[in-house]
Order: sequence, then C-alpha cells, then structure tokens
Amino acid sequence: MSYDQELRSLPHGPEFRFVDEITALQPGASATASYRITGGEPFLKGHFPGNPLWPGVIMIEAIAQLGGVIAQSDPTREKLADLRLTSVKNAKILGTCPPDTTLTITATLEGRMGNLIQIKGTVSSGETKLAEAMVTLSGV
Repeated sequence: MSYDQELRSLPHGPEFRFVDEITALQPGASATASYRITGGEPFLKGHFPGNPLWPGVIMIEAIAQLGGVIAQSDPTREKLADLRLTSVKNAKILGTCPPDTTLTITATLEGRMGNLIQIKGTVSSGETKLAEAMVTLSGV
C-alpha cells in the first residue's frame, strides 16, 4: 500500500524530509517508516570530514516527522495547521551509522490534548536501536 498522500502531509520540503517510505500506518495511532542514508546529504560532508556519521538529532527529527504523519492521519480529528516539533524528552542517542544504511523509524501516539500531540519513537538499523525519544508536536 502506498502512503504518498500521508508523506505529503508533512510541512517539510523534500530536502529536509527524513522519512522516505511509510511501510505501515494505523491512522491516528502508530506507524513504521524507512529512510535510506545515501551519503549525498550535504551536511554529512561536515559531520564528520572523511568519516560521515548520521547525526542523532536528525534521528529525533525523523521520529517527529513520522509522528506528524500519525497525527495528521487520524480520521476522527481535523488536521492541524503549522504542525511543529515543540519538545523533546527522554532522548537517547544509542548509536550512529554511515551512508548506505537504511533506517527503520517507528512511532506511536501516546497522548493528545488540544493542539498538543505526544509521540514515542525509535530509530534502528537492522536489530540495532540507534535512538529513542518522546517528542511533543503542536499545531493550530
């Protein structure tokens, strides 16, 4: 099943989208996605020269982006405008990875109060968990 419509619900341009493909979606509840690190991402030249490593903060951003897809896919709620990452809690960067790695991102909606959405997520490569975080998104 294609989730192209859901990916287009993200406010980010393709240059700052860290979700390539949604592989599973339970609307308004949870999702799984993937992102392939190509090595062509411009910031990898400086992180680090000669030894490019995927930044942990970008893994947290990927969790937030997938969380946005979950929030905007809830059929019982109106879509929020200007959805943004507003808080990061309990973040752990457990590892990193080089180019030519495919990441798996998972996210679950943990709670919703008005325009605040709490998402719990992980990023992994194969069986190795690389990051986990609780993020809060907000919109209007």
